[in-house]
Amino acid sequence: MKEFKHFINGEYVGSASGRTFENRCPLDNNLIGQVHEAGQKEVDAAVKAARAAMKGPWGKMTVTERVEMLNKVADRINERFDEFLQAECLDTGKPYSIARHIDIPRGAANFRIFADVIKSVPTESFKLDTPDGLGALNFGVRKPKGVIAVISPWNLPLLLMTWKVGPALACGNAVVVKPSEETPATTTLLGEVMNECGVPAGVFNVVHGFGPDSAGEFLTTHPDIDAITFTGETRTGEAIMKAAAVGLRDISLECGGKNPGIVFADCDLDKAIEGTMRSVFANCGQVCLGTERVYVERPIYETFVKRLAETASNLRLGRSEDPEVNMGSLISQEHKEKVLSYYQLAREEGATVVLGGGVPDVGEEMKAGAWVEPTIWTDLPDDARVVNEEIFGPCCHIRPFDSEDEVIELANNTEYGLAAAVWTENTSRAVRVSEQLDVGLVWVNSWFLRDLRTAFGGAKQSGIGREGGVHSLEFYTELSNVCVKL
Repeated sequence: MKEFKHFINGEYVGSASGRTFENRCPLDNNLIGQVHEAGQKEVDAAVKAARAAMKGPWGKMTVTERVEMLNKVADRINERFDEFLQAECLDTGKPYSIARHIDIPRGAANFRIFADVIKSVPTESFKLDTPDGLGALNFGVRKPKGVIAVISPWNLPLLLMTWKVGPALACGNAVVVKPSEETPATTTLLGEVMNECGVPAGVFNVVHGFGPDSAGEFLTTHPDIDAITFTGETRTGEAIMKAAAVGLRDISLECGGKNPGIVFADCDLDKAIEGTMRSVFANCGQVCLGTERVYVERPIYETFVKRLAETASNLRLGRSEDPEVNMGSLISQEHKEKVLSYYQLAREEGATVVLGGGVPDVGEEMKAGAWVEPTIWTDLPDDARVVNEEIFGPCCHIRPFDSEDEVIELANNTEYGLAAAVWTENTSRAVRVSEQLDVGLVWVNSWFLRDLRTAFGGAKQSGIGREGGVHSLEFYTELSNVCVKL
């Protein structure tokens, strides 16, 4: 039985209230351990510790010293790779084969990449002419924003948490992290790594709990929080935005999506099938960048549907440690019920169920887990709820189209605007279509190919702000101008 405590000021502490909640493995619903729930007292302590660290040794470190320390953190995560891998997969139910190549190495790389960025990012300078002829010199200075609240999600717990913590610390801030209540393990374990690498107490803090009337609300409404960064569903993002308005705190929100995949008849069909398979079913469909709407040009529509269904039918479901497994469970029983409700709704709305649509037989030992079948639908109307609402499961609807203008209108006909994938061997078409899509990120003949130096974020109800490379520095620092009269 594991016990997940808060990590505050360099120490693991329990909740003064004694309140805890269960952490269960979604593969079989077995109990992993108890998680301490933070109250106002624990959140206050974490914020005060972070504020003190900013005034203490952390605030006095040079950029070079911070960079060396963050590289040590990246190295130590890799040295403890198997511990992070086991903890992440136990929490999420995802296969080792996926987490070994994406979650853990990317989680470590997020510290290294932003350590590299902060070393070389320039600021601006200008020489100003003045009436006395002597002039003035203006130059920009980047300063840490202060104490950052990091609200991280359950689908890629380590990767998406360090995606925020890495640049925040590189810029000299201190953080208070609230991981998802579903996935406390790797964020808690990272506290040990911070101590092992000599990161000063209070720089990295972790509080566990829920949203309303719990750690999430106490953290986002805390008056000594200088900025809030969040990844999760749009409804929660709206609540955080309201909280941030009090005190005019800066926010970065990466929220929901109903992402389109556009497949033209001139695509490389093998590449399009392989890429769409990953974008629909990777991480059991629990990826904010995943594809839930697939639009296929009519000449290859029937072939595409058939081949995608045949390929998806060969997905191997099972335990994380099985090397043959390439699809795990959903995150929780609650999420399973949500996804299954959409599977039922699709039938009610008139869908043709090409594949799946139910609960798989995974054997007696795992039947209590959060399992659903990989699912493909066709023949739904464009106004169907299943076509318009984010499901966040291993499923997609496939629809034919006849022209560029038609598919661009279909792809943009959503309240979301996070990502899209375009499959075509015509480069001019790829650029032309991509520029007209109302999203923050377009992949052409690929999916989830990420250069961490580039801008990342969503349009419309998919979020506010951009992170990645210098764009992260813009959020995690205050840019001041110094004017020196010569």
